[in-house]
Amino acid sequence: MTTAMLADTAAGDGPLLDAAALRAAGRKPPTPFRIRLGDGSELLVLRLLRVLPGKRVVGECMDADGARRLIKLFIDKHNARHWQREHEGIAALAAAGIPTPALVAAQALAAGGHALLTDFLDGADTLLDGWRPLADAAPGDAVTTALLIPAFALLGRVHAAGLSHDDLHFGNFLRHNGRLLLIDGDAVRRHGAGVLAEKTAARDLAMLLAQLPRTWDGHTGPLLAAYRGSHAQAPGDAALARALKAERAWRLRDYLAKTGRDCSLFKVSRRFDRFIAVVRAQADGLAALLADPDRQIDAGRLLKRGNTCTVARVDVDGRPMVVKRYNLKSARHALSRLWRPSRGWHSWREGHRLRLFGIPTPAPLALVEERWGPLRGRAWLVNDYCAGTDLLSLLDPAAEPPPAIAASLRTLFATLHRERISHGDLKATNLLWDGSAVNLIDLDAMRQHRSAASHARAWRRDRHRLLRNWPQDSALQHWLDAELPPAA
Repeated sequence: MTTAMLADTAAGDGPLLDAAALRAAGRKPPTPFRIRLGDGSELLVLRLLRVLPGKRVVGECMDADGARRLIKLFIDKHNARHWQREHEGIAALAAAGIPTPALVAAQALAAGGHALLTDFLDGADTLLDGWRPLADAAPGDAVTTALLIPAFALLGRVHAAGLSHDDLHFGNFLRHNGRLLLIDGDAVRRHGAGVLAEKTAARDLAMLLAQLPRTWDGHTGPLLAAYRGSHAQAPGDAALARALKAERAWRLRDYLAKTGRDCSLFKVSRRFDRFIAVVRAQADGLAALLADPDRQIDAGRLLKRGNTCTVARVDVDGRPMVVKRYNLKSARHALSRLWRPSRGWHSWREGHRLRLFGIPTPAPLALVEERWGPLRGRAWLVNDYCAGTDLLSLLDPAAEPPPAIAASLRTLFATLHRERISHGDLKATNLLWDGSAVNLIDLDAMRQHRSAASHARAWRRDRHRLLRNWPQDSALQHWLDAELPPAA
């Protein structure tokens, strides 16, 4: 925002809000607005960067001298504790020489709550912003590795200073003028002089590694080397493996739970007769489709019309998507589904599971379910459209797959097998090559198994179903039989 724009916004002023008004505003406090500090001075909040409803509001503000600041407003009943921890965490990072935005002011608000101001870094973005366009690159890709190395090196410096961070994710690293900075002082803990306990260091390092898809396993050597180069007392391999397993399990449970509740990532609404979950960033653009998905199916290009499901391609503001309606074949079929999660619900969650693991699949965008209280009826699933070609049409049975497809298949099935995931209907038409990766679709019967024995039985069926797509003794079938994880 330019100086002229700031002046125009300041001239427009805004309502004077306090902590109670911000709590009542939920996710959408009106901007601009004024906030009064305990010393009587006022700040003009120009735009919001993050809102935790009823708890915290983060935005860009302008002080009485016209200087731009980043403001974090603590407004819940525990605001004093969180504000104090944030203040102390920033101070600890600064004292240790860890780059972080400089603290400008920390005060109580005039009518309850607290505020903390730091330098506003114009033009800054997060490591997450840099990661997103590279997330689908091959594991260990040189450009992506170069992007991530500074974050692991910075974490090593944090640990060498006797500090830890309870919320390590790519969004908490800022990039500004060629520097990487660590933010969120509320998550910083001081552990005193001396070496950081191995368990604590392993937990932090695992937290950062868990941000990477599982396909990166075996490609993290340069990242760990950067960490160890900044911290001589790095955790051992066994401690790190235990911490990474625990962190990934927690992260999976937490993320899948979020797909069914209203939060910063997903917008969820529940009525007696309808349940809607949508990726929050897509909610406004998909509102018309979700209000009447059948109308969109009728207006779209039909891809499949079956007793159990109807699939159509639709365009939303020029973006191609697929809407899949899960039908009820008969009264008996409807009764059998009433008490169970719908197949749409299952596919919604499994799509997000695969995406979290870094397994290519069209992004699940929204889910609609008919409901009668606790009972469930039809469901509609909205996914991104994958323009790929299915492997049954693409591959020549008389030849091995081209190198790029072969590499993608190896990575796909190695990851599925390692995570004990079975597909349940592994036809070649459910594997789409999009030019860079093999995408897995039709996730209605997908399952992640708790036991190795259960997965082994399911994998034998999956493997057999895939091999049956091509003639026995063909070159392609021989290649797959040799390259796929073996049937136990």
